[in-house]
Amino acid sequence: MYIGPTLTRSEPVLSQPGVRVWPPVRHGDLFDTAVRDGDTAVIIDGVYHQAPALRHKEILAAMGRGVRVIGAASVGALRAAELDTFGMLGVGAIYTSYAQGEISGDDEVAVGQVPDGDRESLTWPLVNLRHVLALARAAGIVDVARARWLLAALRGVYYPQRTTAAVRAVCQRQGETQFAGWLAEQRRRDPYFGDVKRLDALTAVRTALGGRGPTGVPLAPVMWDSAYFRGWSNHFSRSAVDGVELSTQDRVVYQQVFDGDFRERWAAFLAHRSRHPARGGEGLPLPERLQRACGGVLTAHRVFHPALDLRDEATLAVLLAGETRDDRASVARYAEARAAYRRERPGTAAVSDEVARRVLLQVWGCRPKALDAEASARGLISGAYAIETVKRLVPGYLDEAREATETREAARGRR
Repeated sequence: MYIGPTLTRSEPVLSQPGVRVWPPVRHGDLFDTAVRDGDTAVIIDGVYHQAPALRHKEILAAMGRGVRVIGAASVGALRAAELDTFGMLGVGAIYTSYAQGEISGDDEVAVGQVPDGDRESLTWPLVNLRHVLALARAAGIVDVARARWLLAALRGVYYPQRTTAAVRAVCQRQGETQFAGWLAEQRRRDPYFGDVKRLDALTAVRTALGGRGPTGVPLAPVMWDSAYFRGWSNHFSRSAVDGVELSTQDRVVYQQVFDGDFRERWAAFLAHRSRHPARGGEGLPLPERLQRACGGVLTAHRVFHPALDLRDEATLAVLLAGETRDDRASVARYAEARAAYRRERPGTAAVSDEVARRVLLQVWGCRPKALDAEASARGLISGAYAIETVKRLVPGYLDEAREATETREAARGRR
């Protein structure tokens, strides 16, 4: 269950056996290995302002491997309305309103929220205000024309500023003091009065607990497996090795840069991929495929640049064949150094191209003119691509170089 301001963690229904509560969903969360095939993912709340939002193809890919996905109340309702034809189940009044085109836009469900803890809502979403105004019309507090006028005025308040005080101020400015007083009284009696988001969220949770929902029929990869998706998948791929969780991408890049034998490993990978194409097709020995492509006049690494899928165990077996325990320890240290570098320089530019270029030339021991050829032979396509890729390792490499220099100087000082 991905929840935030819509439901508090103290809701009794969330204490049911088998329920795991996660913070509001964001880009990358469905790649987490904790989301297993056959699970049901209930998407209620998500982030999109302070962090990248959950992408549609992440949901499609999860459903493609058998995860049942239910959406309601907030971003879950919005995504369900967009993906219900592909098998995502939408639940509740808000989903229905989106699906039928009665409402549109993220601002209908967006709220300002406390950034941690229970992430409680600090503002009113428009869907709740719509519902409250409908209840007020039914109670004879406002008529249809006044309700529409008031809703338009409330919509004009930017969503992170649409607090209870702001709602009250808009009502007073519009001369709707009777409505403001009525709403305050209803909220005094019931703190959840008019909270249609909460009602929809509870319905979605009960739907999941009742075993109702989509069957998780696998989707064809053509629906979601794009270059962008593979990039996201590789970025979020992680593995627990030697008791430490490491980025799979960091492990592969480390080998590409520092493994002296990686040229041979990349050649082995190209041979493997030629016999086992990633998306099917005719498997051929690499020399034969190379002959067809260019008459055999170029080396394979200059002709073929297959996209890596770091979820594929056969690919990792080839690319990480030379990895040692010390390499993995270095990957962990380099990740910590990169995180420290970013904390110390918030909002500043990343490692410069020139620094990254100097590191590559030093590590590979090649002349500048040979940089493109060396990068290509290691599966890094070109010098420019290698320079961009190695930036993730540069802070750690420079830290190690400084430590080595300090150790040598200290040793000389003791002589």
